[in-house]
Amino acid sequence: MTQPDWAPDDIDIDRPSASRIYDVWLGGSHNFEVDREIARKTELAWPDAVRYARANRAFLGRAVRFLAAQGIRQFLDIGSGIPTANNVHEVARRVDPQARVVYVDIDPVAVAHSRAILAGDDRTAVIQADLRQPRDILEQVRDGGLLDLTQPTALLLVALLHFVPDSDDPHGAIARLTGGMPSGSCLVVTQGAHGASDESDEEIRELYRRTPTPLTARDRAETERFFTGFELVDPGLVNLPDWRPDPIETVDDRYRGALVYAGVGRKR
Repeated sequence: MTQPDWAPDDIDIDRPSASRIYDVWLGGSHNFEVDREIARKTELAWPDAVRYARANRAFLGRAVRFLAAQGIRQFLDIGSGIPTANNVHEVARRVDPQARVVYVDIDPVAVAHSRAILAGDDRTAVIQADLRQPRDILEQVRDGGLLDLTQPTALLLVALLHFVPDSDDPHGAIARLTGGMPSGSCLVVTQGAHGASDESDEEIRELYRRTPTPLTARDRAETERFFTGFELVDPGLVNLPDWRPDPIETVDDRYRGALVYAGVGRKR
């Protein structure tokens, strides 16, 4: 396959990426055939994959809008992915035009495309970093000077944590990222749970083993642990479409099974 103009020179176009698979489901164009193949095969094992990708994006918008209305003006979005409609800064600025956002992703395509789109926007920044290296993230954020982490900040970990195994200590990474943030800071999480059957779960896990970020499903108790030191806001930790749904949104009852948990917590 010929390297497209928008892809960084050092990108491996023969290895799928979770962020580019997500881009496929959101109708994006910054993905390769290897990503589209995994997306198609995942949909065969989990027919609601596209619904949940879009529901996840809709939840992100609702959560950011809620936090901005609560007075949060700084957002640290880790695992931000490839830009699409209603990005965090766009949603937040409908409430306050001065809202500031730092986007963080490990995927060079996501980072390169984000930087291209946001060039000239002095209230956003994009850094390439890994959640598993929280010190590096904090240093880059502080060096950039865009966010003041001594002021209330929202840490967004949406559609990310199920790509971080327990052996890489995601709980510890969250604690280090939020440890210096003041009371009133917020944490936004979505986490993939177990699917309809052990067979489909294993099939999906096998597909994602081809990416650099294999899947780790977690149950409710394991997901709630991410909110240690935070108080969950109503309605608590719920299935993705059920977190403060917009009145104009419709939720198909066929995908209300607890496959993806969603929650927002406020630091005590």
